[in-house]
Amino acid sequence: MKTFFLTLITLGLMLTAHAQQKPDTVVVELAKTSRVVFTIKDRKDLPTLRQYDFQALFTDILNRIESKPTETQTEPVQEPVTQQPEIRREYEVITWDNDDNDEQWRKERSIRYARRSRHSINFDLGVNNYLNEGKFPDDNNELYAVRPWGSWYVGINSVQHTHVGGKLFIEWGAGLSWYNFKFQKDNILLSKTEDGVQFSEDPRDANFIKSKLTGTYANISFIPMLDFGGRGKKTRMWNAYGSSFRIGAGPYAGYRLGSHSKQVYSDGGREKDKNRDNFYLNNFRYGVRVQLGIRSTDFFFNYDLNELFSTNKVDNPKLNAFSFGVIF
Repeated sequence: MKTFFLTLITLGLMLTAHAQQKPDTVVVELAKTSRVVFTIKDRKDLPTLRQYDFQALFTDILNRIESKPTETQTEPVQEPVTQQPEIRREYEVITWDNDDNDEQWRKERSIRYARRSRHSINFDLGVNNYLNEGKFPDDNNELYAVRPWGSWYVGINSVQHTHVGGKLFIEWGAGLSWYNFKFQKDNILLSKTEDGVQFSEDPRDANFIKSKLTGTYANISFIPMLDFGGRGKKTRMWNAYGSSFRIGAGPYAGYRLGSHSKQVYSDGGREKDKNRDNFYLNNFRYGVRVQLGIRSTDFFFNYDLNELFSTNKVDNPKLNAFSFGVIF
């Protein structure tokens, strides 16, 4: 009880610190029909009030009330709205929580926390090619040279866009991607020997339409981004409000889930030959991804640091795949 009244005095000090010309009144509702009213007109009285034994004073007041007969009330008593003791002032409510017999003061307030991460599903659409020791294979008329248009790179990614601080964000997530290498010559046939993968021209007398090699990969990526728009939200092509410039680069890694070759030709009718095989493709791929965003459009560039085919076969070509395109 003593602590309770000392707390009231402290509150009174806070009240009078803000207003000295008119008295401040603190009303403490203790029950349905009982209350204690403190009126402080001058803060000079505070040192004197601190010397009072309020516990003894309050006990004496209760004893005097109990010694007098209870007066009959002629008007009904209106029950207070609150269910627990409150100290009220015009511009705030301070609640005294006496649950579990602990004297604890609690000032209620709401704190709004900004979301640090946002999730999105992104789609990559672009083209593939590869380099043979830094050169394009078609420079030497290699049979595995590809057509960029038609060698599609397709990816679907689940991405978290996390704000680190300032203009720095992290885009990290996982997804699936498909390499499609459409060969320059439509009659290219893939086969395997003990020494590696072989590229040859199909000797059959048919009207070949296309030939390609496809690989499917599960990937993870971690791309630090600098977003100079300061919006804290990644923009995509379907968001018309994008007005920032974004750039970033980071690593990715993938695991091959499957691969196959496919030939399409006409021989009295449209035919498709699909051969599911690994063709000595590396099971793992890893590399560097660069992303660039201007307003509401984002671009990507992937470069595999390891070779497309296994390096322990002497006939395998030394190819490093890359892809570039648009992020939706």
